[in-house]
Amino acid sequence: MSKTVIVTCHPYAGSFCHALMVAAAQGAKNSGQDVDVIDLEAEQFDPVMHSADLIGFLKHQAQDEQARDYIRRLQDAEHLILVFPIWWELMPAMMKGFIDKVIFPGETFDYTANGTGMRSRLNHLQATTIITTMNTPKALYRWAFGNAIQRALIRGTFKKMGLKHIQWLSCNMVKTSTDAKRQAWLQQATQIGARQH
Repeated sequence: MSKTVIVTCHPYAGSFCHALMVAAAQGAKNSGQDVDVIDLEAEQFDPVMHSADLIGFLKHQAQDEQARDYIRRLQDAEHLILVFPIWWELMPAMMKGFIDKVIFPGETFDYTANGTGMRSRLNHLQATTIITTMNTPKALYRWAFGNAIQRALIRGTFKKMGLKHIQWLSCNMVKTSTDAKRQAWLQQATQIGARQH
């Protein structure tokens, strides 16, 4: 049975972001996949890189107990889905902390022999999907604000560490969107979850 791991971060269970996560999880379950949801808010994840975490980064061994658990769960994933809102053009602190403490040398990636490149240790992972909500128009986010998720998360983190087959569903202008538009996004999230890899 293939496994999908969904990492989500939103403080309000009634948010559209939460609904997208539920839709993706349901799509994966309906297609017969094993689904593991990591809800950073519900699990009270500590996003701060403390001195022990930084020393662990240098030693290539994660120190945070929750982060080590998340790393183990990611190592079994065939499809990784991240669902989060974009606030002030960036991901919430909790999601950034997840990246800082889980995308970790010796755990989820290795440096190449010359030290300039990286290769993924997530050997089962075949696809990664990012689903975001925001209230900024797509063109404005891309051209005026620098498309931070594309630059920092997709290219600067996931592709840099050697992941392939990365997709991004950006739900823009959610606050003013119609019910029909929201239903279309939810359907897309369901299809993302149902995707076989």
